[in-house]
Amino acid sequence: MSKLHVDSVTKSFDDRKILQDIYIGCETGQVVGLLGRNGTGKSTLLKIIFGTERGDNQFIKYDHTILKNISDRKNRISYLPQNLFLPKYIKIKNLIPLFCNPKNTELLFTSEFIQPFLHQKPKNLSTGEQRIIETLMIIYSEADFILLDEPFHSISPKITEELKKYVRQESARKGFIISDHNFKDVLDISDQILLLSEGHLKQIQDLSELQRYNYLPKSI
Repeated sequence: MSKLHVDSVTKSFDDRKILQDIYIGCETGQVVGLLGRNGTGKSTLLKIIFGTERGDNQFIKYDHTILKNISDRKNRISYLPQNLFLPKYIKIKNLIPLFCNPKNTELLFTSEFIQPFLHQKPKNLSTGEQRIIETLMIIYSEADFILLDEPFHSISPKITEELKKYVRQESARKGFIISDHNFKDVLDISDQILLLSEGHLKQIQDLSELQRYNYLPKSI
């Protein structure tokens, strides 16, 4: 079992502190759900964990190794950003091996969600089709910890259920941190729920706490 330890993360934009002494931990075999309203800093936190953004202060450790730059994250942490990231003019069949080992490359080559697009380029695919492919590539990438930012965006409920199955399967050997506005899907798939509110992370036990912190309306 491997552990990802994120501690003492702070981040400010201008005079506004959006992250204040954040702690989040994840182990392989665990799915952590990260909820929060728009603009609370969820994506910023995930980028800091992945290494594409620097916090004002941060301490990030993989097992006994302190992660200081993005190269330290290689084969340890993979990240699905909110925005589409695949190069527009390279065929899908040539992109998958860049993220996945040979076994998982072959698995995705035969996936019903990817096989029809293997010889296509991302520029010719819809936003939803690209999102499915990107999400599967990150889920099956060569990393122990997977960060997913809005993986269910632009995805039909049927395919969302399939993606959740893949996360459950891979979570037997990987750790996941998932953020999505479809909170019910996050609740359904997570072992632990954290809410980012007013710069702090709060551990959530049930829906009533999400209402108490004004993430959900009282009437839900």
